[in-house]
Amino acid sequence: MRGIMQRQKDLNRDKNIIGERLRLLRKQEKISQRDLARRLQLLGVDIDRNVITRIETNKRYVSDIELKAIAKIFHVSYEYLLDDKE
Repeated sequence: MRGIMQRQKDLNRDKNIIGERLRLLRKQEKISQRDLARRLQLLGVDIDRNVITRIETNKRYVSDIELKAIAKIFHVSYEYLLDDKE
């Protein structure tokens, strides 16, 4: 029983696959979490700095609308954000 529960816990641990990629893009562009949240808000995405933190630490799901806005801000494709390989 413990093995099954552990596998389920492992599967549910990560809420998204863009967290690390988002953090790297944000650092490369020298954009703070607060500034990214503001830019997303200007695109109509209701998000704050705490949500960015939760996305980057894989503790929050990312909606398709949020994914589209993030791709637009960083001038990257959805595929780039979703590809968890370097």
